[in-house]
Amino acid sequence: MTDDSRTGPAPTMRAAVCTRPGAPDVLEVRALPIPAVRPGRSLVRVRGFGLNRSELRTRQGHSPNVRFPRVLGIECVGTVAASTDPALPEGTTVAAVMGGMGREFDGGYAEYALLPNELLMPVTTTLPWEVLAALPEAYLTAQGALDTLRIAPQSKSRLLIRGGTASVGMAAATIAAAHGIEIAANTRQPGKAGALTGIGVHHVVPDDGGSIAERVHAIWPGGPDHVLDLVGADTVADSLRLVRRGGAVCVAGSLRGWLIPGFEPIAMIPSGTTLTAFHSKDAEGSAGTLARIVREIEAGGYRPNLDRVFALDDIVTAHRYLESDEAAGKVVVLP
Repeated sequence: MTDDSRTGPAPTMRAAVCTRPGAPDVLEVRALPIPAVRPGRSLVRVRGFGLNRSELRTRQGHSPNVRFPRVLGIECVGTVAASTDPALPEGTTVAAVMGGMGREFDGGYAEYALLPNELLMPVTTTLPWEVLAALPEAYLTAQGALDTLRIAPQSKSRLLIRGGTASVGMAAATIAAAHGIEIAANTRQPGKAGALTGIGVHHVVPDDGGSIAERVHAIWPGGPDHVLDLVGADTVADSLRLVRRGGAVCVAGSLRGWLIPGFEPIAMIPSGTTLTAFHSKDAEGSAGTLARIVREIEAGGYRPNLDRVFALDDIVTAHRYLESDEAAGKVVVLP
């Protein structure tokens, strides 16, 4: 009788595993079994992924309900390796963002990722993997935030971006510049000013960590029409003070802080001024928007704002680099 129980070792992949909350060195590259497909999910061979500050916070233990060890990564690009959806045949180039990636289930920091079909956005492109990997989270969030602010193209609106050299800030500046918007952006590092002017920012605002209202009003005495605030709770009150009356502030990031202490809406929001937000999870499955962004990158209308590329083996160094605030744009890892 033949013994059919001996099937040999399961195929493995390399993945960067966050073993426990802590500093960058809690990330370890390990061999893990390649996940098996199951109904509603397909296997993606990951060709690249961008790093995001939310992943730094998850690694530090600040994301609720995350069980360790966990493969982090809220975004990735790659090709379908095994499909459970006829609309996603094997070999299809796809991108994925959010949807619980890297928190509720293992995410993109690996050679393969088992992802819900509804998250997979087919992409047709000739862009190299490192460029494509720089786009999904940053550009979809930037586009969504600008749409939330209702900035009309070629409207000669004045836009202030707080957190200008973050990947989302640079993506937003790139989009706004292409549509004829006058842009100011802040930076706490003077050496990054050239990176901002190079993508079309008209006014670079020095930032010492305090209020920048006086510096912004020196540029626009009436204040900007719109503020995209990627810094978050620490700066929302200041953004509301400096935007023109009747303008809009959109919070789409939390580089510094989640909560606004002592928030008093009637006292802090000027009459007629709008305070709104864009949630990155609203970018899930935005295949049409991503396809348009990719076409603009391919045509040279937008810049990918790729700062630096790391290998998977260098994931600890990559996290340290992002955490150091040295980057001006997107940090990408290629497995």
